Amino acid sequence: MRRVVITGAGVVSSLGDTPAGMHSALCEGRDGVSPVELFDTALLGCPLGSEVKGFDAQKYLGRRNLRPLDRTSRLVASAAQLALDDSGCTAESRAGREVGLILGTMFCSVHTISEFDRRALQAGPSYASPMDFANTVINAAAGQTAIVHDLRGLNTTVSTGVTSGLQAIAYATELIRGGRARALLAGGADELCFESFYGFDRAGLLCRSNGHEGHYPIPFDARRNGSTLGEGAALLMLEDAESARERGARVLAEVSGCGCAYDCSRGRDAGKSVASIARSMRLALFDAEMLPYQVECFSASANGNPGGDRHEARAVAEVFSCHTQRMPVTAIKAMLGETLGASGAMQAIDVLETMRDGVLPGIPRFEGGEEDFTLALAGPASQSADVSTALLSSVGFDGHIGSLILTRREDFD
Repeated sequence: MRRVVITGAGVVSSLGDTPAGMHSALCEGRDGVSPVELFDTALLGCPLGSEVKGFDAQKYLGRRNLRPLDRTSRLVASAAQLALDDSGCTAESRAGREVGLILGTMFCSVHTISEFDRRALQAGPSYASPMDFANTVINAAAGQTAIVHDLRGLNTTVSTGVTSGLQAIAYATELIRGGRARALLAGGADELCFESFYGFDRAGLLCRSNGHEGHYPIPFDARRNGSTLGEGAALLMLEDAESARERGARVLAEVSGCGCAYDCSRGRDAGKSVASIARSMRLALFDAEMLPYQVECFSASANGNPGGDRHEARAVAEVFSCHTQRMPVTAIKAMLGETLGASGAMQAIDVLETMRDGVLPGIPRFEGGEEDFTLALAGPASQSADVSTALLSSVGFDGHIGSLILTRREDFD
């Protein structure tokens, strides 16, 4: 079985457009969550979001014709350019080898879909924009990005809610391990738009000010009262180790293990939810041929959802047992918000940077968890952490769960 390594990363987020820049902002405790400017939130319960303000795809893609690309496609194409550049995979080198794209997204562009349908209903089908129609399918962003960058390898879209980005990385890993591909961009993206924001708000999943109480989208904090939505795109360049060695690529880490599970109660039954999250983590450990004590850092999916955060904390305590007091835990959605399909890939990029510089982001405004939380939570300030192996968790609102283990490697002989 081939070993899968990460040779590059690209990200566009509310806290920066480089892995080092985003990680530095997270470690400094900078908050990417602020009042939303993309659309009016006056009639919504939550005015906050993690928006990529001033986003201009031409900064990354140059003077290409970007008219066919909507916001989601532009985010993905921009992150792809950054990941390709970071990995040293030039247009010339791609001419002689196939590079594919496995993209995770929860909605792709629900805004484009809504605009197309709205126009068709109001003015009639003949007045709906043909250009918008091409972007109403969920694999539009992956297809548009492949066209922009001449990615002639496998092109697949994974849509498993919040876990989409992590599941895309896991799927790409399996494709490379099995010899079906040698180089794949993998990760996720979602945009911030009124339609998805409105849906999450109506579902009661967003933080809100209740009377004299404030907004507390603070992972694991006892005061937490919901999440905030964010947007962005994050992609990793995955390659089989032999190919990476042949072209002299810099190796950031190895994808050592993947696991997934499904909670049929979708978070309504605490016992089933905890068991499913724990199962996903154990499957990742089994795949990596590791024992719990070998994991040195945990990147949580926690986003401020009262039940979801609690279930994840209990699952970690169950899998890692007495090791929980020694294993540092971080939750970057405290500052990036819930970026849906992009979230797992953003966690992966932050973990790669932690492995590089030895600093783990804290959880700003965190004042303390519930009494039975046994995790070594990072607290509000960043901390030093010599991490060579980390487990990342992604837990969705809809029952999907994914886990990933990344390992820092210095040689692959």
